[in-house]
Amino acid sequence: MKPRLLAATLLAAAALTGPAAAFDWRQAEGTEITLLASEHPWTAGVREHLPEFEALTGIKVNVTAFAEDLYVDRANLAIRSDKPVADVFMSLMDAAIFEQWNVGGVASLTPFLKDATLTDAAYDYADFSQALLQGASFPPGDAAAEQFALPISMEAYILFYNKALVDKHLGGKVPASWDELLAGAQKVTEAGGGQAFGSVMRGQRSGSLVDTMTGIVLNAWGEAEAPLPYNIWFDGAWDKPRFDDPRIATGLAHYAGLLKAGPENALSFGWEDASRYFAQDKAAFFIDASVFGPGFEDPKTSPVGGHVGYAVLPPTDGVSVSGHWAWGLSMAKNSEKKNAAWLFMQWATSKDMDAAFGLKTGGATRSSTWANPKYVAAFAPGYVEAVSKQLEHTRPTMVFRQGWSEVVLVIVDAIHSIYGGEDPAAAVATLQTVAPEVMR
Repeated sequence: MKPRLLAATLLAAAALTGPAAAFDWRQAEGTEITLLASEHPWTAGVREHLPEFEALTGIKVNVTAFAEDLYVDRANLAIRSDKPVADVFMSLMDAAIFEQWNVGGVASLTPFLKDATLTDAAYDYADFSQALLQGASFPPGDAAAEQFALPISMEAYILFYNKALVDKHLGGKVPASWDELLAGAQKVTEAGGGQAFGSVMRGQRSGSLVDTMTGIVLNAWGEAEAPLPYNIWFDGAWDKPRFDDPRIATGLAHYAGLLKAGPENALSFGWEDASRYFAQDKAAFFIDASVFGPGFEDPKTSPVGGHVGYAVLPPTDGVSVSGHWAWGLSMAKNSEKKNAAWLFMQWATSKDMDAAFGLKTGGATRSSTWANPKYVAAFAPGYVEAVSKQLEHTRPTMVFRQGWSEVVLVIVDAIHSIYGGEDPAAAVATLQTVAPEVMR
């Protein structure tokens, strides 16, 4: 073989067997994109670190943000617009993103994830839990489902407890079962003289109960299958409701029992009221979103700071199961700058950025972040341990079906009936009749 041909052959072989070429972050240099976002701690983190992305890629990102209620309306209008309004937007990974997919407003991310020229080999998509990704995997339950959003901030539903009240009234013993939790909460209320209560929960007739309520019912459901789009409420088909399942009755009774051990006006409480009561040192127990944790530790706004405990939900059947919910990032179907949009999404959901933004939200979405020593050290002792342990057994809380929001209200009615003294089995028997009718 001639020397020149031999050299060419050796170079070709080196190209095939040597290190992979560095990922080209500047492939969309000079592009300008728009991020439509809710005002959120995650958005604050993006603004802080955005110069790093722009220096890395040469892509300019304009952030347009609104308060959450206004943002949801703006996002729904944007994805239905004939002309591009934004390239990337924050998405609620529940029925909202399902509806946006259903009307064809969001682009599949699966082709980008599979393209080695568009996705850095270090991205590690498998670092997101499959359970978390289900909230934007469509068609739901389909083996060939594609991904339409990536999680950016999540919450699991955990047990918060006031160490001082548990020490004073329960001998420092954190309940290990639902029987112990309900009995302990009632004991604190009886001893509290109207100044302290055993528990505080969302209680108002509102769709805002759906995630916390479903997390508690999932705990009673245990590890048995409950696939989307039906979740625990239907047995694999919309004409097979199972609202009268004994496990659902147990979960709703657990929720009602915690309300019963709270203030007399507990049925009027939204999340603002319930979280404020706990923060003001007035309740021994509170089950709700894990992302409340960092706020409870703020000495400027939370008298309970410094003596908050964190735990997984008491197991109903051996394993503590709960629900989760997440904010995500989606790409507009009508974006004309999809490659640049994907580069931003990839950067914003990378391991490094998940850890950085997670310091602001307390709700990192990658498994590796919850083991990151810097992330762990940023929060109160026990917080990361409890949330990461709960995340090993969480499921989505949503149901993908039009009319579900109205069904949630009649489920809350069942909780209120049990709170008022109705037998749980009778309450869910009524629910089994009413809920399917409401959803039609």
